[in-house]
Amino acid sequence: MEFKSLKNIESSFRQIRLFGIVFLVVCLAITGYSVWSAYSFAEAQRQKIYVLDGGKSLILALSQDLSQNRPVEAREHVKRFHELFFTLSPDKSAIEGNIKRALLLADRSAFNYYTDFAEKGYYNRIISGNVNQVLQVDSVSCNFDTYPYKVSTYARQMIIRESNVTERSLVTRCNLLNSVRSDNNPHGFTIEAFEIIENRDIKVQKR
Repeated sequence: MEFKSLKNIESSFRQIRLFGIVFLVVCLAITGYSVWSAYSFAEAQRQKIYVLDGGKSLILALSQDLSQNRPVEAREHVKRFHELFFTLSPDKSAIEGNIKRALLLADRSAFNYYTDFAEKGYYNRIISGNVNQVLQVDSVSCNFDTYPYKVSTYARQMIIRESNVTERSLVTRCNLLNSVRSDNNPHGFTIEAFEIIENRDIKVQKR
């Protein structure tokens, strides 16, 4: 009879130990879930910015990961460079201003094209001939799978003279490097290895 009592006590102890282990596991799971939920909530709240509107009310603004917008910024950076570099008017100061702003977005490869054009009298002919040159970018293709990023640009140049308008096909290629953002370079990219692949007349229309 005494042996049976001891056996019952041992069985009860095992059950209590099992229940204790299960209870401990459940407590650890609840604690882990609570910590994870609190961290997720805090991370979500850090994405929110409250702006005070004239000292009267709070406006909720959302922050965004900058990397999500990089492809759009890359295309806009390349487009802006081409518009500044190839859109020209018969005014020396306007040409120099546009070229100066364009060269802030690129490395020496673009400057080499500028000096080559200048030495060949390209800009002087635009001024003396009262020629307006307008660039229209059709598409910008960026490959973000490798670094530096490979970019191809397809555009059309409209060479506007008094007697006719010449439409010219322009295809360029370059690499994009991440750079520091500034007032002169708001997108934080630098164009390197800039190269003109195609620049030919495709249509001439009399005015």
